[in-house]
Amino acid sequence: MRTDNLHTFELYIHIPFCVRKCRYCDFLSFPTDPDIRLAYVESLTEEIKRSAGLTDRLAQDGAVLDTVFIGGGTPSLLTGDQIQRILKAVRDYYPLNKKAEISMEANPGTLTMDRLGAIYEAGVNRLSIGLQSTEDRLLRILGRIHTFDTFLIQYRDARNIGFSNINIDLMSGLPGQRPEDWKRTLETVGDLAPEHISAYSLILEEGTPFRDDPEILAALPDEEADREMYHMTRSVLARRGYERYEISNYAGKGFACRHNLGYWDGVPYLGCGIGAASYWPDENGKMARFSNVSDIRDYIRKPFRSPDIREDYQILSTGDRMEEYMFLGLRKMSGISIKRFADLFGRGMEEVYGPVIDRYLKAGLLYKEEDCLRLTEAGIDVSNSIFCDFLL
Repeated sequence: MRTDNLHTFELYIHIPFCVRKCRYCDFLSFPTDPDIRLAYVESLTEEIKRSAGLTDRLAQDGAVLDTVFIGGGTPSLLTGDQIQRILKAVRDYYPLNKKAEISMEANPGTLTMDRLGAIYEAGVNRLSIGLQSTEDRLLRILGRIHTFDTFLIQYRDARNIGFSNINIDLMSGLPGQRPEDWKRTLETVGDLAPEHISAYSLILEEGTPFRDDPEILAALPDEEADREMYHMTRSVLARRGYERYEISNYAGKGFACRHNLGYWDGVPYLGCGIGAASYWPDENGKMARFSNVSDIRDYIRKPFRSPDIREDYQILSTGDRMEEYMFLGLRKMSGISIKRFADLFGRGMEEVYGPVIDRYLKAGLLYKEEDCLRLTEAGIDVSNSIFCDFLL
């Protein structure tokens, strides 16, 4: 259970480097050389230091940094010393909760025993490994740098090092993937007993090689197969003790990702690194969104004047925040609190969204019980359409 979002905040740290770009990926990531990585880490630690001043107002009221998430890209491309430098800066300048969740993304093929040991010693206590599939032929289509055997070795190495909270990322709806392939992947990974599994459907993003490849498009599973795979995910993982707590995320008891829950619950977060987004109160207490520059050359030049790296600054209106409360919170299987909506915005949820809610209740796509409003199983299938109707 999370504490009230006024008493905690979160930190996201972006590492944009990768061995090579996967064919489906539209994240801000790219291959580069060790010299650029070193310069980036120097700028990143300076930004972490200077951004700590933004947290003073919350810290004065007793707020603590509850989660840190190092994402990418492939953060596990950094050296152990670089990872330790980054997390030392966090500890030196932020009121870090003694029981903070500190996550780091990693890709098979980059996790040597020495690097795993350094990550663990640096204080990372949740490792998120991007497997995507247990089928080597699908990994090749995706452009991944590893095989399933490589993953298995490095997963076991992580366990031997001492990691007791591991997430594995999986992806369905891949070109040439059949429901039986997906079932085999789920069963194989479930039998490994990671604490958490994220199971996402492939999205064809603009500007990626997948989006423009006729052979890839022709090999995609049809809608019926795609939905079969989605529904299979819950049943296969449930038999192995995993609870779905969000549309695409499954966890063993007590291992839901606190950082992601913070996003869905509206907890303030700071983003450091190129392209990193923030959701943060301004000097008047109004929530704002802003992001960092996405050009690494600009970023490396400017972190010593940290406000200069921020752009797209937007103060969120009450309507903006209401929308986000609805469509982010409804991603959770536990749903959203009707009372908390009124406490936050001074208006009842029925007053603002009554006709929309009534329509989906009657259609069996939403379920209401006392203080809780949540999606039904049928509602989850068409969740994106439902979320659009909560835009004011």
